[in-house]
Amino acid sequence: MLLASAAKILNISKYKLILFLLTNTLLFDTVHINNTLGKKILSIQNIDFETLGTLEELFHSDGYQIENIEAQIDTIPIKADGYVAIVILGGPMAVYDKTSYRYLSNEQELIRDAIKNKVPVLGICLGSQLIAQATGGRVYRGTKKEIGWFNVTLTPNGHKSLFKGIKAKTVRVFQWHGDTYDLPPTANIMAFSKLYPQAFKIGSAIGIQFHLEVNRNMIERWIQEYSEEIKKEHIKSDDILLPNKAKEIIDLYDRCKVVYSNFSQMINKFKAKDVGAK
Repeated sequence: MLLASAAKILNISKYKLILFLLTNTLLFDTVHINNTLGKKILSIQNIDFETLGTLEELFHSDGYQIENIEAQIDTIPIKADGYVAIVILGGPMAVYDKTSYRYLSNEQELIRDAIKNKVPVLGICLGSQLIAQATGGRVYRGTKKEIGWFNVTLTPNGHKSLFKGIKAKTVRVFQWHGDTYDLPPTANIMAFSKLYPQAFKIGSAIGIQFHLEVNRNMIERWIQEYSEEIKKEHIKSDDILLPNKAKEIIDLYDRCKVVYSNFSQMINKFKAKDVGAK
């Protein structure tokens, strides 16, 4: 009845109206599917409590669909096809321990394929170490662990790209790592601390040794999960998260938004090139 009335108003036959509606529904579905496929992010968690943190809400706010993989349980793809970006998160594993954590080799293969195909990769902490190793660098145990709040210095290259929008030369960040790396000659260093390189770019891959993505709840959970480690390092949990650290966490979130914005620009450029190639 409704179709007949609509057809009469539009002065077309009921069958033409049905065909028109079906065609436009299919067109809408196709556009929706293409938009969804063009906004899929792969997130690899190497341990369940080291998550995307504040990055998750930032990706979702831009309409990205996140496919989350738990590295110790799920199969890790070795091809970057179908993703507009890959994020590899932290964990207590050692990249050079090839016997205990064999899946890390698959992550490195995925990184190499992503760089080859210019898919943006963001590696955080362990993720940055995997990028370094996958591209010809060397990961090893550092002389001293960095756990808690530390200053890092941004390089001119960093100010022009990943940290564009942050005026300060030195910023306060949250750290939790013991390993470090020697980077390959092709690496563009964007930040460093007194002890180690802290951020770099190789091709389409960005490595960040520190954590911009953490919030208070995450830090409190890490203090619990890694309690034995901080005991061995003679670090007090109160020194990691005191009430006066609230400002640092707010500032950290602001810097995370800046870095996310610059990384998302890399994603948009990749998507534009990918569409142009097709």
